[in-house]
Amino acid sequence: MTAIEEVGAATSEVVAAFARLVPQLSRSAPPPGQAELAEMVASPATTLLVARTSAGEIVGSLTLVGFRIPTGLRAWIEDVVVDESARGAGVGEALVRAALESAAAAGARSVDLTSRPSREAANRLYRRLGFERRETNVYRLELSG
Repeated sequence: MTAIEEVGAATSEVVAAFARLVPQLSRSAPPPGQAELAEMVASPATTLLVARTSAGEIVGSLTLVGFRIPTGLRAWIEDVVVDESARGAGVGEALVRAALESAAAAGARSVDLTSRPSREAANRLYRRLGFERRETNVYRLELSG
């Protein structure tokens, strides 16, 4: 059984969980530290969700970002990651469903996300939950730090 909760504070447990989870999501991005997690938790635009096992271990996370644009309130799901030990057990689905409920409750008109084609299980999940692939161009400009 998986419980989904919104992170309310950047505790040492949360920092340690992200140190374990983020490398499973990205080989190039360093895990956020306590200060970065505290900034995310404090931001009214960001909802940080975690999934816990019945034993209380954090085994997944998802970031939901909500923002107002001229055409309405939009939401974006980012950085969905489930620990290798918990994959295939419905953790990702529980996280996404909780994010969709949160976005709907906030009045979002839509929820977008991106997923690499190589993440086959994640792409199947998103389609099963009703997400539709959009024909669009995604552009990125890397800014120097």
